[in-house]
Amino acid sequence: MPKTPYLYQHHTWVELGEVAKKNPVVVLPIGSVEDHGPHLPLDVDNFLIWSICEEAAKRAEGDILLMPIIPFGYETHHMDFPGTIDIQMEHLLHFVLDVTKSVAHHGFTRILIADGHGSNMPILDLVSRRTILETNALCAAFIWPQLAVDDIKKIRESGRSGMSHACELETSVYLYLDSGRVQMDKAIKETNQPPSEFIWNDLMNPGPIKMMDWWTKFSKSGINGDPTLATPEKGRIVFEAVVNNFVRLVRDFKGRPEGERVDWHKQQWKG
Repeated sequence: MPKTPYLYQHHTWVELGEVAKKNPVVVLPIGSVEDHGPHLPLDVDNFLIWSICEEAAKRAEGDILLMPIIPFGYETHHMDFPGTIDIQMEHLLHFVLDVTKSVAHHGFTRILIADGHGSNMPILDLVSRRTILETNALCAAFIWPQLAVDDIKKIRESGRSGMSHACELETSVYLYLDSGRVQMDKAIKETNQPPSEFIWNDLMNPGPIKMMDWWTKFSKSGINGDPTLATPEKGRIVFEAVVNNFVRLVRDFKGRPEGERVDWHKQQWKG
């Protein structure tokens, strides 16, 4: 197979040093292996985020350097479901931080962590902060649905918690990308979190108070949402919006100016 220029691992070490001089945005995808109901495979988070990142890299004309995916995430609350792989939060934080610090050490100054699994995000936010504070790079993390908020609102049919997990959103995008692996005859609606005006899970409209219980306390199927409303056309709309906005994000981030840090212990204020 020929070398794919946007793939980090396809370059030799000599070539990678030259690539760094062009200042691409290094994109680090991370997903998970976990239950996604009886209708979706365990690879949902990995498959979706890799597909999004790779398509964005193809369209970005050299502005993205795409790293191999980190396939496992923080999953303790899902461990009642067979097949789930759990990386403890401290381990995941230090592992991902070691990756970003290595990338920064090699001269790359812009790093985006592209997340496919919601419970990774608090950890990845800390990774991003520490990368900035401990290296010369800028680093930010995001979960992919946040790149297409307006487009998702337009196609959404489910109510609160309908787009949480193995839901209308994830099932639609999977249907668009590979319908042969989706068992829609087994898709069911399950939104059984206790009613609350403050606490609920939804990828697009979460409750104002954050709380994560053991998943099986409110979902026996693994689903939290309504995948019965999923369609390949909804998936196409969402996928295209996410990828297009991803490329825009990368170009914005690549050109993001850095302010000058001032240590006021060493200088006098002249206001």
